[in-house]
Amino acid sequence: MITEKLLSRSIRSALPYALMLSCASVAFTAQVRADDEDDTTETAAAAAGTANIEKMVVTGSRGAARSVKDSPVPVDVIADDELKSVSFSDTNDVLKTLVPSYSVDRQPISDGGTFVRPATLRGMDTDKTLVLVNGHRRHRSALVQIGGSGTQGPDISTIPTSALKTVEVLRDGAAAQYGSDAIAGVINFQLKDNSEGGSFSADWGQYYKGDGDTLTLTANKGFALGDKGFLSISADYVDSDPTTRAQQYCESYFCVTDPSTFPAGYGDYATYVAGLGSASLNSDGNSVVQSWGNPKTKSKTVFFNSGYTVSEALDLYAFGNYTDKSGSGNFFYRYPRNGTIMNIRLEDGSTWNALSMYPGGFTPLFSGDITDKSLVAGAKGMLSSGLGYDLSGRYGSNEIDYTLSNTLNPSMGDQSPTTFHPGNLINTEAQLQGDFTQDFDVSSFSSPLLFAFGFSYMKESYELQGGDEASYEAGTYSVADPWGFCNDDGTATDAGLAVIANGSSLNCANSSDPVYQIMGVGSNGFPGYSPAYSGKYNRHSYAGYIDLSADVTDKLFLQTAFRYEDYSDFGSKLVGKIAGNYRITDKFGVRASYGTGFRAPTPGQQGTTNVSTRITAGMPVATGLFPAGGAVAQALGASKLKPETSTNYTLGLTADFDSGVGMTLDFYRIDLKDRMYSISTMNVSSDPTSAAYDNYLALVDAGVSGAESIGGVFYFQNMFDTRTTGMDFVTNYGFDNALGYTSLTLSANYNKQEITQDKTGAFNAEDTFDFENGAPKWRGVFTVNHTIDDFTFTARANYYGSYKNSDGEDTITDTQKFGQEVLVDLEVSYQLTETMKITVGGRNILDNYPDKGQFEVGQGRIYRDDSVVDWNGGYYFTRFSMDF
Repeated sequence: MITEKLLSRSIRSALPYALMLSCASVAFTAQVRADDEDDTTETAAAAAGTANIEKMVVTGSRGAARSVKDSPVPVDVIADDELKSVSFSDTNDVLKTLVPSYSVDRQPISDGGTFVRPATLRGMDTDKTLVLVNGHRRHRSALVQIGGSGTQGPDISTIPTSALKTVEVLRDGAAAQYGSDAIAGVINFQLKDNSEGGSFSADWGQYYKGDGDTLTLTANKGFALGDKGFLSISADYVDSDPTTRAQQYCESYFCVTDPSTFPAGYGDYATYVAGLGSASLNSDGNSVVQSWGNPKTKSKTVFFNSGYTVSEALDLYAFGNYTDKSGSGNFFYRYPRNGTIMNIRLEDGSTWNALSMYPGGFTPLFSGDITDKSLVAGAKGMLSSGLGYDLSGRYGSNEIDYTLSNTLNPSMGDQSPTTFHPGNLINTEAQLQGDFTQDFDVSSFSSPLLFAFGFSYMKESYELQGGDEASYEAGTYSVADPWGFCNDDGTATDAGLAVIANGSSLNCANSSDPVYQIMGVGSNGFPGYSPAYSGKYNRHSYAGYIDLSADVTDKLFLQTAFRYEDYSDFGSKLVGKIAGNYRITDKFGVRASYGTGFRAPTPGQQGTTNVSTRITAGMPVATGLFPAGGAVAQALGASKLKPETSTNYTLGLTADFDSGVGMTLDFYRIDLKDRMYSISTMNVSSDPTSAAYDNYLALVDAGVSGAESIGGVFYFQNMFDTRTTGMDFVTNYGFDNALGYTSLTLSANYNKQEITQDKTGAFNAEDTFDFENGAPKWRGVFTVNHTIDDFTFTARANYYGSYKNSDGEDTITDTQKFGQEVLVDLEVSYQLTETMKITVGGRNILDNYPDKGQFEVGQGRIYRDDSVVDWNGGYYFTRFSMDF
């Protein structure tokens, strides 16, 4: 182990210098050979040829594919080789690296959010971005993110890059074309359609700290179905170890390393220290009792894509996936006398606490097993009349099976199990879709008028399956004096006198005696779904659309679309869009769009419930999320959810200079009304003198089991109206030179969000400030790719602008400005043979970290866990790949 760590340290220390030395040596070799232009390599020429191929777009238009510059709306097209150039195994991270307006962070202690990571496009959450696979809607994850917007979108990590041919990111509202959710934009994943050949890759890497080892294996193989069809199968396996970027748990109220904070009446400090090694099950050998970092994950995915031409008028197609993914991460550390490890009196009158089970305290281990599957099948073609058709059906399901271990149900005392099954979350969708196109000749137009229309029927369900009884049971110690030892006047009953006679220290006159201790209900950290909060939520919807587009003149392309949707739970809505592209010259163009959008809250957002530990005023507090339309939230003043509506504006410029430089600049504004978000946490207290006592009574009246142990509640509401404004800039340039072929790409995004109207008053000053300032407004990516002979060099700089965070709840008492950061990636590939390649490289090779948090950290945390800037440090890797 020591030798392995020394080797790892040596490799990561030498990596940046080795790569730079490799670059220098190859550059020197190239310069020597540059005197003879005939020595220009085939590899460089091939790269130049590839770069000069104009990228085509199918997303955003129902007709024939259009070039990126001729598209009426901004679209990023990411090709297969670009996807391969990013060393991440999670497609979320690949998109974050290549598309500045796409963002995703890591949330270590966020229940299911630890495994299904929330992402944003143009500052809008995942559920406001429509995800397509081969142009068909992708089903949602079963997870409703706790807090924030409560986003419930597709789990993009279940779509491996090994299965992808291209990715198209439409950065504009498109609800009128594609339906609800397409407020911020559309991401269309196009699957590989090869009928022969294939690929294989093996990638291993770890962080400079020596943890987070990740092994990624990918494979793809194409098969011919006769001479008229194809079957492309892709498989992906990822195994990642956890990381830890934490310091030992040490707060003013309890410090692991300070015996003076160890409470009296809970044994001796030496015994406690001896038990610290087993407090956490996921610390990966680290000495800290609470880890902050990446979770341990493992996933296996198979995707297939197929097509078969029956005749000139009929093509059949089908594609789908099966994913089995698991992960585990820690919750907050439970220390002696923290509300969970408390002295209680057993039936024999003796005192007991959970240190008998966990001598060093305990950190619950939360695990999730995710099963994701989908199938899409359809028929498409064109009739002799010229009518194009595409008839399809799809089914998608995502299930999360939770397990909670290394914990207990405090209300069960010494009879509690230590492992629980809190329940399952299941999201299913089924859809029938019909899309049709017909060209009409219009004499005054430069092209036929494309008339597209279609219909859709979709059925959705969201189910909370109950957990095992012990995970939600209100045990013996959920009430004071469960054994009847004491009278109301503070004297002992006969039962109390009997245990005193047997040596019990029972003192009924002392209100602090363990006999009066009320313990929390349910598996601590994540109580299970009881029958009262389990159930299935169903809805269905109908939709129809029309879409017209044409080149009105040689220079002007116009498009308009209207869509009508009718939801069984939210009624109907008509939305529309108009967009155009005008070519000022062959080199310059202008484009613009205006559209309205609509998003109905999902069944999951309407029905999910959760009790988990969150940080409130710097302290871990059991906090409950309840459905806005349910009895609990209604008793606290909630209103039922209603749809969000949007208005989108874009204005852009495109340019292609004679020098080969391409450039796009797009400005946008998104006005979102009735934006759904969680209210600021409402405090709960069982103390009759507290201002939060009324909230406790509301929970009791609503029949919430264990209300005494809940310290805060919240729910989703249509909180406010927002305005998002921003800019996207993309430029690229590729050129031959004496050293080979070089391509440069610069992408930048500016994004600003502001609340224009607070409709509830339930959003405090701190949450308002953080909503508007908590993410970098500027993001940029600059990539240099150079090819010479059998070598390819890639350098990438990821820029994150400054951002701010506040503290103080109702009145802001402090703010922290986080400085700008640049994370540099570098890799070198060598083509061993025509089919085999070896790559070495590093992410964040300069080992940069964001600024340390000044507040809202603690509990062992050093960096803000919701930071968009990665806080795991440098990572090095090597990859072997083969194409055949």
